[in-house]
Amino acid sequence: MKFLVTGAAGFIGFHTAQRLINEGHDVLGVDNLNAYYSPRLKQARLAELDAAAATASGNWSFLRGDLADKAFVETLFSDNRFDRVIHLAAQAGVRHSLDHPDEYVQSNIVAFVHLLEACRHAGMPHLVYASTSSVYGANTKVPFSETDAVDHPLQLYAATKRANELMAHSYSHLFGLPTTGLRFFTVYGPWGRPDMAPWLFADAIQNGRPITLFNNGIHSRDFTYVGDIVDGILRSAEAIPEAGGAYSAPDRSSAPFQVFNIGNSRPATLMDFVTALESALGKTADKKFAPLQPGDVVDTFADVSRLSDATGYAPKVDLEEGVQRFIDWFVEYNALTDS
Repeated sequence: MKFLVTGAAGFIGFHTAQRLINEGHDVLGVDNLNAYYSPRLKQARLAELDAAAATASGNWSFLRGDLADKAFVETLFSDNRFDRVIHLAAQAGVRHSLDHPDEYVQSNIVAFVHLLEACRHAGMPHLVYASTSSVYGANTKVPFSETDAVDHPLQLYAATKRANELMAHSYSHLFGLPTTGLRFFTVYGPWGRPDMAPWLFADAIQNGRPITLFNNGIHSRDFTYVGDIVDGILRSAEAIPEAGGAYSAPDRSSAPFQVFNIGNSRPATLMDFVTALESALGKTADKKFAPLQPGDVVDTFADVSRLSDATGYAPKVDLEEGVQRFIDWFVEYNALTDS
């Protein structure tokens, strides 16, 4: 099949495109290569995709462009016919949204409506898009279920992702566009983002700098290895929702619409994650403790039973193995970039 993968130079988008290329699919990747974090890392990911395509049976191509540019999106769809769209492009980062709200409106709202319109007019068989566990806000009932209320996001980032779910439902209802939203829980692994805790902590521990543990390191996250996430994404792409059901819960509809949690379902504390990093690096962290930050959620814990029932999704990589894989890559990548 031919896939459009947006955010293909990003962390999850890169891994998704790489898996599809290796499986022999044709993939067109799109990314605006913005400078939220190092474009050098994004270019390195694209080089890896070029290398994967050189030995695969499928075709790989890349376009640099901004989905908030309506003309770009219209041309993208007029020039190509896709079997699936996997939309992973977004302005990410909780804390960044506190000071740069306009970037989230453009990247997460304006761009998404352009993509919905393009999929509608193209008669797209299935649009899969990234949501986030942050939509659960300050929910204290665990594990988080798709049937839980998600009406009180704690940051603009989460609000834009919840808006994506609502926008997708309206297009599923009005135009019969099959859509699947995936609420990602904390994703980590090789080629991760340098603004996220795994990279920040690993770099500090390796170089003898202190790390700051907010909420005194006791909050928990449903750390999910990126390879398991990609497995869930591709399984979801084949689980096309159908119209005709009943409006029985927030995650279900009579429209061809569905929302799934995608996580590990085995949360660990931040201290547990740091311990795994220390073990993989063979060094002890200099730990500083600080209060919970504005917009942060204390605990996340995914109920993935709906995704498992619909697709057979079953995360396989435990925390220690996943962290070791991340550190092996991290050490090698930094040795190359420092040379």
